[in-house]
Amino acid sequence: MLRWLRGFVLPTAACQDAEPPTRYETLFQALDRNGDGVVDIGELQEGLKNLGIPLGQDAEEKIFTTGDVNKDGKLDFEEFMKYLKDHEKKMKLAFKSLDKNNDGKIEASEIVQSLQTLGLTISEKQAELILQSIDADGTMTVDWNEWRDYFLFNPVTDIEEIIRFWKHSTGIDIGDSLTIPDEFTEDEKKSGQWWRQLLAGGVAGAVSRTSTAPLDRLKIMMQVHGSKSDKMNIFGGFRQMVKEGGVRSLWRGNGTNVIKIAPETAVKFWAYEQYKKLLTEEGQKVGTFERFISGSMAGATAQTFIYPMEVMKTRLAVGKTGQYSGIYDCAKKILKHEGLGAFYKGYVPNLLGIIPYAGIDLAVYELLKSYWLDNFAKDSVNPGVMVLLGCGALSSTCGQLASYPLALVRTRMQAQAMLEGSPQLNMVGLFRRIISKEGIPGLYRGITPNFMKVLPAVGISYVVYENMKQTLGVTQK
Repeated sequence: MLRWLRGFVLPTAACQDAEPPTRYETLFQALDRNGDGVVDIGELQEGLKNLGIPLGQDAEEKIFTTGDVNKDGKLDFEEFMKYLKDHEKKMKLAFKSLDKNNDGKIEASEIVQSLQTLGLTISEKQAELILQSIDADGTMTVDWNEWRDYFLFNPVTDIEEIIRFWKHSTGIDIGDSLTIPDEFTEDEKKSGQWWRQLLAGGVAGAVSRTSTAPLDRLKIMMQVHGSKSDKMNIFGGFRQMVKEGGVRSLWRGNGTNVIKIAPETAVKFWAYEQYKKLLTEEGQKVGTFERFISGSMAGATAQTFIYPMEVMKTRLAVGKTGQYSGIYDCAKKILKHEGLGAFYKGYVPNLLGIIPYAGIDLAVYELLKSYWLDNFAKDSVNPGVMVLLGCGALSSTCGQLASYPLALVRTRMQAQAMLEGSPQLNMVGLFRRIISKEGIPGLYRGITPNFMKVLPAVGISYVVYENMKQTLGVTQK
């Protein structure tokens, strides 16, 4: 594709800084299918497809909306030429930021070095694979002409956007809010795109959690009531819940689970930004380690703030029909009968669970990303939606698996005041009791419905997230 572009669209004269306008005219004529002097979105998409450079709907629409200055729904030649010139200036800056030794060529070692400063660690072999996808003449280096030709129609504007293919997205919600927060560029913060993305993620989380709430309640019931003497399986658990409170009871506690998304997301995002500033010097990029520490501390801060809602969610889920009329009634009864301290029962194991969850989630994601780049990144560093969703789901599942015993002990501590004749044990006491009476498998009761909800939760949250981003006008990267 690059050789074709250079031979037909980008003649040799284009290699000079002062490009002749005929270069743009030739390309414009190739896109203007009906020869009316303007290009609409359909012609742009069809033309790029015929030129062998289909970018996908999001990228093509971004080119069109950015270039269409007068917003008449069409690109004339002046708008088209201005867009390409402006875009080339931005890509020139990106090229210079990678060309560390200023020799006019990008080498594998320079890619490794540049991505490390942006918190993305790759091997030299992986950097060579990236180079191969851009290198048109087989020299294993990329000069300015090859770089420009490759990104001519890709609407990324800097090197940070190029590597953001691998962003661990906030839009994926599997019900547990212990993941490290998302990164936003300075442009996203200034333009207000960040809060739209967070809002889209919040709505996606609400829909996803509501859709998988029956499995979540079953998990909690199995964590609290499941034991060797009272073996609750999936079908038996559902049957028992429906018999006790009807079909609606399957969503008991979901309201609290949805309501806490907004304050938790807001506190976590604010705290994450503050901790990043504390851990890095001004102008320094956030590396993987700093991101892990900042994210874990932000998660702990957010959990401290909304933890009473976690306790109420568990109480409502475990409670019998008529025991609580709603969230307010639940809070009032807990305060009256158990005091303020009851709202923080299980807080310590919950806090301890953040470290293994966030750490393993991040480590597995980096490992999967590295494996994909090593084995499958032949033509592009962009892994595509399905690979990203798969990596995100698998890394989060591994994080859950590592922190699950702590999550189970937390849930039992939150609910043990409701169980008649149950001793009020602390975290260590509960661990000992579970292991002595149920063995190691007792620490993983309820994990099956927990895993069952991962795939539907990921799929639903992604679809809703993408639709919400379109509704809110979030610019596609």
